[in-house]
Amino acid sequence: MEVSDDEDEHVFLVCTNTDSIQTTETLNDEILLSTADILSWDLPTILTFPTIKVQAHSNRLIEQSMYFSGLLSGNFSESCLGSISINWNVNDFLQILKHMCDCVLDITLDNFFPLYEGALYFGVESLLLKCEMWLSEVLSPEGFQSTQIKMEDLIQIWKFGSDRASDYILHLCMGYLARNFMWAKCSKFFVKLPYDLLLSSVKHPHLTVDSELHLSDALLLWLESNLESLERPSKTEDNCIEILKQIRVGLLPLWFALGKRNSFYFRQLAEETLDSIFRLLNIVPMGSLDTFKYSDLYQLKIRLTEYSKKVNLSGCPQITSTILRLSLIPQSHLTDPMQKKIIEKLFISCEHPVRDRCVFPQNLSEETMTFEAVQEVDISNCQNLHVELAVDCFRKSFPSLRTLKAASVTVLSSSPAEIQPVPEKTSSVKYEAVQIMSFNEFGPPLSNVTKLTLEGRTDVSDLGLHYISKLCVSLCHLNIKGCISVTDIGISDLISTSKKLNSIVVCDTLFGINSVQALCSAISDSGNTSSLHSRDKRLNSVVSNFETLHMGGCQGVSKSSLMELMSQTQVLKSLCLRGTDLIDQALYNFVGSSLEMLDISNTKISIAALAYVIQGNSSLKCLKARDCRNLFPVDNCTEIRESDFPSLHEKLHAELGKRKRLEEIEFGWGFSSFSFSSLEPALMSLKAINIGLGGTLGEDALKRLPAVCPLLETIILHFQVISDIIVMNIAASLKNLQVLALCYCFGDISMSSFKFPMQSLRKLRLERVTPWMTNDDLVVLTQNCRNLAELSLLGCSLLDSDSLPIISCGWSGLVSIHLEECGKVTANGASALLDCKALEDILLRHNGPGLCRNFIGYAASEMPMLRKLSLDICDAREGDFDIPNYAGRYSLSTLNIARCKSQRCAFNVPTSTSGARSRSVHMETLVLVWNSRDLIRTVVKERL
Repeated sequence: MEVSDDEDEHVFLVCTNTDSIQTTETLNDEILLSTADILSWDLPTILTFPTIKVQAHSNRLIEQSMYFSGLLSGNFSESCLGSISINWNVNDFLQILKHMCDCVLDITLDNFFPLYEGALYFGVESLLLKCEMWLSEVLSPEGFQSTQIKMEDLIQIWKFGSDRASDYILHLCMGYLARNFMWAKCSKFFVKLPYDLLLSSVKHPHLTVDSELHLSDALLLWLESNLESLERPSKTEDNCIEILKQIRVGLLPLWFALGKRNSFYFRQLAEETLDSIFRLLNIVPMGSLDTFKYSDLYQLKIRLTEYSKKVNLSGCPQITSTILRLSLIPQSHLTDPMQKKIIEKLFISCEHPVRDRCVFPQNLSEETMTFEAVQEVDISNCQNLHVELAVDCFRKSFPSLRTLKAASVTVLSSSPAEIQPVPEKTSSVKYEAVQIMSFNEFGPPLSNVTKLTLEGRTDVSDLGLHYISKLCVSLCHLNIKGCISVTDIGISDLISTSKKLNSIVVCDTLFGINSVQALCSAISDSGNTSSLHSRDKRLNSVVSNFETLHMGGCQGVSKSSLMELMSQTQVLKSLCLRGTDLIDQALYNFVGSSLEMLDISNTKISIAALAYVIQGNSSLKCLKARDCRNLFPVDNCTEIRESDFPSLHEKLHAELGKRKRLEEIEFGWGFSSFSFSSLEPALMSLKAINIGLGGTLGEDALKRLPAVCPLLETIILHFQVISDIIVMNIAASLKNLQVLALCYCFGDISMSSFKFPMQSLRKLRLERVTPWMTNDDLVVLTQNCRNLAELSLLGCSLLDSDSLPIISCGWSGLVSIHLEECGKVTANGASALLDCKALEDILLRHNGPGLCRNFIGYAASEMPMLRKLSLDICDAREGDFDIPNYAGRYSLSTLNIARCKSQRCAFNVPTSTSGARSRSVHMETLVLVWNSRDLIRTVVKERL
């Protein structure tokens, strides 16, 4: 810090302030300052003067600045003068001067650019270093957590560094974008990224994404938004190829690759992707490009970095433990000729290259890398991945793993009438209905896992739950929705032994009285609960600490059990009682006040009981109350008019309207346009609306829906009066709409309703609303809804055998298709549908008798993801279908075969290895359910 200097060692720095503001207090044209008094400078006042003269010590200037060193110590004329004119922004120069005099200077994003620019111009190396250190901290992994910059700021920093050829700044930006790519892709400014920055980041060794799917989506979005800015056409094509070839195509989900076959940018890469996936699945497609080589092992490595927090492999049938282990060995093994040769032989020598039974070399298995940051892994619907081997990899390489998802996509419904009951006194540990899902008593421990999702798996049994409770000692959240092989006793045992469990999803299982008793049992450190009073037991029960309880569709729970259960749920945030034997008193017994989600659909509760719960839970964001006839008991209109029902109804919706953040609502009976108007203040954040039978929105409310709820992603309408204007308004206004279902609606709509592109739409249901639809209309629909994953058409009687090729070509990435009473769609068979190889759920009924006898086995063999198939005997060309012996060869786990009541037909059920005898049945619907090995359920239903 300067204090005093000799007079002959001083020089005056003269600054002209072009932005000065004259005031009555600054009548002079200039102000004289000295660096000796720099600490007392009043910058706001100083900057009001047009001319600012600063007396500074020349030696200090020479030491700190190469610019002044050249002027004052060289042969320039200024070295002999007593003053130097400064042609620079005055405020910025004074800040730089303060730094040169050792004053504290705080760098922020607002002053970084002028300070760095000034430091470069005046050659102040110490300030340059300070700016670079600040930027390095801001763009560091730690800086992302503490001072997260905006996407537009990153772009500005990159352009700043590029204009000044600063490799240091450019490399910082590349690394920052690569590490935080998942954050960047969600920004609206992502499409504004310069091409060089984007390309550099996706080539960066620290590129961190949850999956190759996320990377592909982001790159396609950028390309679609920047086509015109990529210079000449040939250059554009080169840029597209260069950036897209960074994607590891062998790791993309099958449905995604199929769905991008018609993409302008992704078409060639999609074919390469499919070729890779099919070869990994040992399926050689006709017209194969023959581009994939097992020696290209780098393309099979799952993208993992030290910054990876989530790993998402869902929907990739080609993923196996061999590929997983390949991704966990050091990169050096793929460059070392000897090691690489060993790994290549591993892939080539196996009869089926993705079978998990291939033994990975022991020396390579022991040299796995550790990724401390990984906390969540999703291997849902990876049927070729041996779960136990995968878990062993996770245990070694992901020590911080907290969430494991291993669900199946198809969720099956079940009830006590459909599934063979287990004797009540039988221990669940001894009872094993099916082969368990790769969990056994010698399995690897998962002591850190707190959240486990096994939704829809038919291969999870009671014994599997027993081992899960032993291995996952920290388990807090378990989702076994649709796991039809587990029993009430098995679930109750898991609840009793999993001491940290506070969330459970058991919808559509045999969850029943035993499980309720386990939830209502008291917690005691000593294990002695007999001395506890009834009130103390309720306050100290297992369920009293639960935050999530979803038991929708579980019909084995009695009214009295529900009443007792609700009286002990004190801190619940999410509660699903859909389709249970719920009565008013159970809701009146509810003691919680923290509910954010409530589902009481298809129950007998009244509006008074529902209003009681809503009034006591001000944080409610999601309310599902469809198919609740007692909310509006239409059977006694006279009593309704004389009672206080209307006031209760108004009170309910007025109370809901006070919520400022409703995100999802489902209503039926009693919901009207008046109800909608009452809720309007709370609907600005609404993302999903579902109006069913008994609800009437009205034309005006439906027209205003996009304006009132601009964030809507899901619209499901049953029995509503719709028009072209309403549907066009929805299609044109809601750019984020992902689900649109129009079912059994009234009014006249035409193809004009679908003339607007809906690129975000993933699920479309048109049931009894488009009887006029032709093949030409279907073509238009494929063009405007390019990204559909699920399609359901009912009652489109003008469609014919040419419709399936249109569907398979336009939406080859479909995962679900339901076609019922659609003219003659299957009159000549359904072979065209087999091009949609990502299909998981197929329903074909009353579309023409053209399906061959072996259609079930053929479809299962050609579609590696197919899990559920529903057919009607009416569509069988020869009047029947062959049911293949499963024997673990296919992914198909549920088969529904129905017939009209006017017909009688026999179904031959194959003999299973578990001892089921072959038999013929004469019923309405035959439902076959397999696990990973055998036929485990034969269920007969009536079809009304």
